[in-house]
Amino acid sequence: MKNEKVLLFILAFIQFSHIVDFMIIMPLGAEFMEIFDINPQQLSLIVSSYALAATVSGLLSALFIDRFDRKKALLVLFAGFTIGTLVCSIAPGYYLFLTARSLTGAFGGILSALILSIIGDVIPFERRSTAMGIVMTAFSVASVVGVPFSLFLAAKYTWQAPFVAIGVLSIFVLILIFLYVPSLTIHLKAGNVQRNPFLVIKNIITDSNQRWALLFTTVLMLGHFTIIPFIAPYMELNVGFSKYDIVLLYTIGGLLTAVLLPIIGKLSDKFGNQLIFAIASFFALFSIYAITNLPAVSIPIALCVTSSFFVVASGRNVPATAMVTSVVKPENRGSFMSVRSSFNEFALFLGAIISGLIIDEKETGELIHYEIVGYFTILMAISAVLIAYRLKTVS
Repeated sequence: MKNEKVLLFILAFIQFSHIVDFMIIMPLGAEFMEIFDINPQQLSLIVSSYALAATVSGLLSALFIDRFDRKKALLVLFAGFTIGTLVCSIAPGYYLFLTARSLTGAFGGILSALILSIIGDVIPFERRSTAMGIVMTAFSVASVVGVPFSLFLAAKYTWQAPFVAIGVLSIFVLILIFLYVPSLTIHLKAGNVQRNPFLVIKNIITDSNQRWALLFTTVLMLGHFTIIPFIAPYMELNVGFSKYDIVLLYTIGGLLTAVLLPIIGKLSDKFGNQLIFAIASFFALFSIYAITNLPAVSIPIALCVTSSFFVVASGRNVPATAMVTSVVKPENRGSFMSVRSSFNEFALFLGAIISGLIIDEKETGELIHYEIVGYFTILMAISAVLIAYRLKTVS
């Protein structure tokens, strides 16, 4: 399509806003525990409430999202996400903040599915991993720019300031969507969009390829998000990071992934998604073990460990996402990706809950049992590689 790069840029901008909104919770984890006077289990609920709301909304949206122009759906969902983020900025306490995170998650979770559906509709399969790599660099930019700047705002003003900034940025992105994203109705032109909500679900349940893709997503994300919520608190409370070092953690990891993700996308297009996913997952095993068993070491060594995890964890998601978008035809892609997003978010919810149940605090404030979380994640990573080879490309 014309202006393909402009579309990918705007989609990346949407991802950036969405990811910063989600990621900022993790580096502020220790601060939330202090300000709200909460324990690790309650902190994990802040993360998991977002995911649980996204799970429910994703399942509901799957029943009808393919009936609409993707642009209109994008505008409505991103407007809801923007409102939810601004509500987070005015929440005065833990429980109201938890409610606001749920509101944001209800819209934000579907956004990711819709973005992937748009890429799957517009970008041919032979260039899809490259496009995924471009859009997914939003994670890197969020780490390099979004999170550090948000932490600066939180340190200089209050913890609410980052959510105000994200909300204002999201309003600007809404204007970009309205002005520059064209009508996206490719999936409607075939005339095969399923309008019966029960048959939408039946089509997914009876298709073994789609079932494998959902299991693949669940296993991959379940492992990933048992580790993620507690990386920053662990580095701060156990390894000895300062708040400045936490900024470095995200900045260095983000810079490396910004450079490497597009390269991984091109390698996936050239050599095959499954092979590159398997290679990235192999290296991920070492990073997972290292980051969850890290003692109090020097900051440079710790940053090498955390950065390696960012690279391999983000790197394997590029071919993984390209594989999942290709197991279903365009006219059913939005519904499937919404269900996939729900499975993704539910896995995130379970991952945060599992890690919250496993990890505990010493009287000194240090976290314990993080290594058990690592062993669980290694098991999930190996399982994901085995499942990946069961996926078949449809479009």
